[in-house]
Amino acid sequence: MYCNFMEHGIEYAKQAVKEDDTGNYSKALQLYMNALEYFQAQLKYEKNQQIEKTIRERCLGYLKRAEEIRAVLDNGGSVPASNGDASVAAQPKTSPKPKDGGGKDKEDPEKAKLKAGLDSVIIREKPNVKWSDVAGLENAKLALQEAVILPVKFPQFFTGKRKPWRAFLLYGPPGTGKSYLAKAVATEADSTFFSVSSSDLVSKWMGESEKLVSNLFQLARDSAPSIIFVDEIDSLCGQRGEGNESEASRRIKTELLVQMQGVGSDDHKVLVLAATNTPYALDQAIRRRFDKRIYIPLPDLKARQHMFKVHLGDTPHNLTESDFEKLAQKTEGFSGSDISVCVKDVLFEPVRKIQDAEYFMKSSDGMWVPCEPKQRGAVKTTLQELDAQDLASKVLLPPITRADFDKVLARQKPTVSKADLEVHERFTKEFGEEG
Repeated sequence: MYCNFMEHGIEYAKQAVKEDDTGNYSKALQLYMNALEYFQAQLKYEKNQQIEKTIRERCLGYLKRAEEIRAVLDNGGSVPASNGDASVAAQPKTSPKPKDGGGKDKEDPEKAKLKAGLDSVIIREKPNVKWSDVAGLENAKLALQEAVILPVKFPQFFTGKRKPWRAFLLYGPPGTGKSYLAKAVATEADSTFFSVSSSDLVSKWMGESEKLVSNLFQLARDSAPSIIFVDEIDSLCGQRGEGNESEASRRIKTELLVQMQGVGSDDHKVLVLAATNTPYALDQAIRRRFDKRIYIPLPDLKARQHMFKVHLGDTPHNLTESDFEKLAQKTEGFSGSDISVCVKDVLFEPVRKIQDAEYFMKSSDGMWVPCEPKQRGAVKTTLQELDAQDLASKVLLPPITRADFDKVLARQKPTVSKADLEVHERFTKEFGEEG
């Protein structure tokens, strides 16, 4: 249920800003307080530190404004305009709208409302993913370096007609690391990273979705150099003219086309990255806006070998280089996500051994380790009995072995079918290029 707290908080905040803008301060105050309640509830469950920080900043802005309104309403006076604290991007512009319909002043509250909505759902983050963390995909990494790293470090290379790439489409089967690669780009480029999904840009209010798209690109330009990453873009930009396409969907696609055209022609140092598992579902006009379309395939043998090592990390194990090579050979057809799930399962094997063990022995450093009944020093006991004797902290997990991997792989199968691969390979021949 807690996943709805954020959505409710955002909705109440939007309504509060709207009422605040129109001068309905009593109602705005109540809506601000409702929004704060939901944001506070979200903070109890939020694990992502960056999102938590963003929520707290928004809460400070909304609380400050609510206190201003309450103080003045209690005294029967007029509500002052906000002080425009730049540290709280979601704080609304609060001076009442002019009644004469004067131009700029009338637009500011609307922009503030849309910006508040975007700031509440867009994660500006500095991912900690390096090129070396991405296994394989050398061609894709090289193309992205051309587009992102070189223009920043060597701007003199990109003069005249030589312009850096401005829009990349990463496509391929699920779990091959498209989102991971996008995060590596943001890390290496030292750019502001706007990570959005289609749900962040779709509003139930008429005409607001396309304004959200427009404001997203404007925020990216203001924060340049920046990267806009749209995951699962096919859900936002499917084929136009389909029977189930709504008017709102058509307007969003039109606005996205306009904004991407602007990014391509103007040097705003904004890179658009998008990922999809179903490239054929994309609208043709949107597809053409991506000047680079890179296939992210299943990892090859060398990449799989590297992934097993990365996911194991510094967890104690006794696997050799030969073992990693054999594991890579046994997992042909596995995606990066499949390998991640496999290793995660393997990491629990030592815990399962400890739970199931009926005999333990003391190691040279005084730690209890599971053992066979006939081993010298074996004591018949269980983990629960050791815990009852307050000896649980003295139990040592055994290292991960090749047998642990064999046991897990015997029950795990790849999630990407041959039919899926054929679709992506056909799209690559028609429209894309190998990554």
